[in-house]
Formats: sequence, C-alpha cells, structure tokens
Amino acid sequence: MGTWFDDLEARLNQQLEAFLQANPAQQTRLEQQQARDRQEQLNRSRLQLQQQAEQQRQTLLELAAEIRQWQGRIAKAQAAGASDLAAKAEAHVAQLLVQGRQRWQQLAELGARFAAVEAELEQLNSRAASQPTGSLEHDWASFEAEQELRELKRRHNH
Repeated sequence: MGTWFDDLEARLNQQLEAFLQANPAQQTRLEQQQARDRQEQLNRSRLQLQQQAEQQRQTLLELAAEIRQWQGRIAKAQAAGASDLAAKAEAHVAQLLVQGRQRWQQLAELGARFAAVEAELEQLNSRAASQPTGSLEHDWASFEAEQELRELKRRHNH
C-alpha cells in the first residue's frame, strides 16, 4: 500500500506522460534537456576524475622519490656495516612499494571510470549530432563539450 506521496507521484507521472504523448515536440525538448543535463553531469564527473588522477600521479611521484631516498639510505647503512638499520630501511621500502602498488591500482580504476564517462559522452554527442536541434544554445553546448573531449583525449594520450 503506497503512501499519499507515492500516489501523488504516480498521478503526476501519468499526467506528464499524457501531456507528452499529446505534445510530441515537448517530448523531444524534454529528451534534449535530459541529454544536456546528463552531458553536464558527465563533464563534471570527467573533470573530477581528472583532478583525482592528477593527485594520484603526484602522490606516486612523491612516493617514488621517497623510495629512491630510502634505497640510498639502505646502501649507505650497508656500506657502514649497520645491517640492523639497513634491514629496517628495507622493511620500510617494502611498505612503500606496497603503497605504490595500491596507488597504481587506484589510478587504473580512475582510468577505467574516466574511459566509461568518456564513452558515454561520445555516445551522447553522436546521438545529439544525429538529431536536428535548431537551438543555438544546444549547438554551442555540444561544440564546447566536443572541444573539451578533444582536449582531454589529447592530454590523456600524452
């Protein structure tokens, strides 16, 4: 048994469907607006994923520098005959390497999510290109999204 809110929502959905069936142009506009909204959401997600990936890359670079530093310390301790200190440093390097593998995995996951967002954006763009729009605002939004996509692809490939 539904609540009054569920009943109201169902009734409003029925009225909307009836209106859209009676007004196909409004249905098209609604679909176009939903596609634009989804495209904006995907663009925001893409930007956020890029920022996260850049943070992961920076962390990996810092981690690599720290590993190199500790490897030098290991060599120095071994050369001085401080085998206990060298062993502790080796254990620390092993922990850093585990962290590095985890960071690489996280970066790979971000890459997969980015690829999925990019694929959905391409699909939306190709769908929008196949539909007549007539709207300058829509055409401009598509142009900007396509330009951003090209720039992201260019950055991703470098």
